[in-house]
Amino acid sequence: MSEQTVSDVPDTGGRGRGERMADWFDGRLGTHTLGKKYLRKVFPDHWSFLLGEICLYSFIVLILSGVYLTFFFHPSMNEVTYQGSYTPLNGVRMSEAYASTLDISFDVRGGLLIRQLHHWAALVFVAGMLTHMMRHFFTGSFRKPREVNWLFGWSLLFLGLFEGLFGYSLPDDLLSGTGMRFVHGALLSVPIVGTYLAMFLFGGEYPGDDIVARFYSLHILVIPGIMAALVVVHVLLVFYHKHTQFAGPGRTERNVVGTPFMPVYMAKAGGFFFLVFGSLTLLAAVASINPVWSYGPYRADQVSTGAQPDWYLGFAEGLVRIMPGWEIDFWGHTLVLGVLIPIVVFPLLLVFIGVYPFLEARFTRDRGEHHLLDRPRNRPVRTAIGAAWIALYLVLLAGGGNDIVATRLHLSINTVTWMVRIAVFVVPAVVFVVTRRICLGLQLRDRELVMHGRETGVIKRLPHGEYVEVHQPLDQARLHTLTAHERPGELVEHASSGLDPLSLDPPRRTPSGSGPSSS
Repeated sequence: MSEQTVSDVPDTGGRGRGERMADWFDGRLGTHTLGKKYLRKVFPDHWSFLLGEICLYSFIVLILSGVYLTFFFHPSMNEVTYQGSYTPLNGVRMSEAYASTLDISFDVRGGLLIRQLHHWAALVFVAGMLTHMMRHFFTGSFRKPREVNWLFGWSLLFLGLFEGLFGYSLPDDLLSGTGMRFVHGALLSVPIVGTYLAMFLFGGEYPGDDIVARFYSLHILVIPGIMAALVVVHVLLVFYHKHTQFAGPGRTERNVVGTPFMPVYMAKAGGFFFLVFGSLTLLAAVASINPVWSYGPYRADQVSTGAQPDWYLGFAEGLVRIMPGWEIDFWGHTLVLGVLIPIVVFPLLLVFIGVYPFLEARFTRDRGEHHLLDRPRNRPVRTAIGAAWIALYLVLLAGGGNDIVATRLHLSINTVTWMVRIAVFVVPAVVFVVTRRICLGLQLRDRELVMHGRETGVIKRLPHGEYVEVHQPLDQARLHTLTAHERPGELVEHASSGLDPLSLDPPRRTPSGSGPSSS
């Protein structure tokens, strides 16, 4: 009988194959350490946090459906004669891009469903990003240390707008071609280099021969790659900074109250992903969107009636439609201000939202870290600014459809245009003032609740004959929610009215998070 050395006997220690594999990976990648640190990370529960998940899941649906569509779409402007299943267009000359879009819609199995799923997911993705950012804006979660992550999210929104424009233009139908005419005109309005930019992008004189191919490369490769990287970094920073939470009993700037990432939060997130996926699929199945066969192929000598961009770019078109047709000559160059000013204002409206965290920190001199969210009413100026921005966006969106508004309401289009021009300056100012006063009024009501309790409707007669209403004291949890906030530094200088709650010296947020306190 031969001797066995120790090295000849595998040391399993009674462990299963899965445990040995886990140890193998842990020894080389540190998976156990990472998992122990991050898989048990606590996430708070609040319905508004689902907005970010809707964005993420819509982006995943966009990637999956977009990959499927690339198998059948031909990004070429070479002309062909259509002979396909859609009989009304048989024998019509069109680009290969438009012909392949018709083939996807009528000849590829499930093609129309995937096309509409892709388009609906794009709309929901942008809508989700906008509402997600507004939730962060109104609750102040963009403050230190999350300013950089706010910029990443803002970059995703900015890129998403152009990604939608490029994807919307790929079918080369008459409606999207009208949008390309707008892009071409905007490029030409750029002083000095405008003609060069237009020639470079379109590959020659309008409409050019390369615009679809170039937009296709940007749409499926360049911008999605950048966005995917931003999404990964954005989510990693959420893990690193820990999730924000609303004030409540036991919740402080130094802890997070909620459920662990694994397995509770992950199980909920998985179920919510399939809910979003199913809802988008249902929309794609029952609600037709972008029926390109109804518009026909693009021709440079034709313009579709009632042409409207997707909602997220409607405000940009509104800027152009309400702008007077001003032109000036400057050093031998003609400046088309009717187009140049709108294409300058359009990014400035978005840039203002992107840099707002830094502006607020500068003007309020707030340099501290914040992990508890604000109630919007406790930040009247910020809330009023956000409401005014949304009001301006909606006014410009109406301006982008001034022809539709005029025909539906049986008004002159000039009347509608002038109404929008006036509303651009009046409506945001009115919304700002009204919103701020509403927030101050809500603060007064909260203070009355804290001081006197909730009205019960029960009338009681005192021994000396006076009648008073019985008030029910608030419970400690509700008291904490109403009082655990800091005095808004942005409004200290505005406390000039007797109606201003700040003049009543409201309580500051308690450091321990255990209950109300007075400052």
